[in-house]
Amino acid sequence: MKLDTPRIAPLPDDAIDPETRRSFGKVGIQNIFRTLAHHPKLLKRWLVFANHILAKGTLPPRDRELLILRTGWMCASEYEWAQHVVIGQRSGLTDEEITRIADGPDADGWSDFDRVQLRAVDELRADSFISDATWGALSERYDTRQMMDMVFTVGQYTLVSMALNTLGVQLDEGLSGFPEGKRP
Repeated sequence: MKLDTPRIAPLPDDAIDPETRRSFGKVGIQNIFRTLAHHPKLLKRWLVFANHILAKGTLPPRDRELLILRTGWMCASEYEWAQHVVIGQRSGLTDEEITRIADGPDADGWSDFDRVQLRAVDELRADSFISDATWGALSERYDTRQMMDMVFTVGQYTLVSMALNTLGVQLDEGLSGFPEGKRP
């Protein structure tokens, strides 16, 4: 974690406005949402976009999680990484693949398409642009909407990683951070 303590403390249940509490139902509210609950209007509007990316986008779940985990790694966002390790496992990524994400697109063991997806993240993070070669390789499998969702997935999780790191959102109970012995 970049910060050992939050800059903005997560709100307890009784301090979260009723509409926000209702939107989460009986599900436990994670630290990211408890922190963003300090700004209910921002949280409400951001959730629409975040839900599109996470639950309503056109990317296969495994691909989406590969992109998100690489973005979290490249942004050094331990909170993002920890949350999406769990989601990535449910989406078909193996523990070995998740650990290898830290090693990037040139690590041994990736399929050609996994490699190009990881490269797309690295290019977007380095230059805010995907090269023609990477774009061409991605478009061999992805349609126009998937290409757009891919770019917006990396952008969404870059934004969230910046907020998590800067606000000091701490890991939720039961989650582990980056793989042992590895740091971005």
